[in-house]
Amino acid sequence: MTQEATEEKQTKPLLPFIKVPDNYPDEEAYIWGSKCSDCGSQFLGERLACGKCGGQTFEEVRFSDEGEVYVFSVVHQGVEEPFVGAIVDLKDGPSVRATISGLDPAKVDAGYRDWFGTKVKMYIEKVATDREGNDVIAAKFKVV
Repeated sequence: MTQEATEEKQTKPLLPFIKVPDNYPDEEAYIWGSKCSDCGSQFLGERLACGKCGGQTFEEVRFSDEGEVYVFSVVHQGVEEPFVGAIVDLKDGPSVRATISGLDPAKVDAGYRDWFGTKVKMYIEKVATDREGNDVIAAKFKVV
C-alpha cells in the first residue's frame, strides 16, 4: 500500500476565515474572526493588531450565519452562467464577500433596488477538489 493510499482526504476552506471543525460534516463549518479585547472591534480571521485602536490582544469569535445584502452585482465575466456576487453584513460582525444562490440574475437586474437589505443565511458548499483530492468548501448565502 502506498503512502498516498493511506492518507485521509481532508475538507479545506477556500478562505482562511472559514473554520472546519474536526468532526465536519457532523458539525457545520463557520465564519470566525478576532475581537479586540481593548475596543471590541471585530475582524474576519486572525489579526496581529487592531485596525481601530492598535490593540494586540484578541479573542476568537464565531460569527452568525445570518446577515443582509449591503451591495451586490450580477457577474457575467469568466463563468458559464451569470451569478449574484454580494457584500453581506453579518448580523453580529463584519462584512463578507459572497455568492448569493437561488436568485435569477435576470430578475435581480430588473428589480435591483429591491435586493438591498435582503436577509440571507449562510451555507457551506463544496466548490472544488484540490490536486491532492481534498474537498474545498466555501461559504455561500441564500435568501431567507
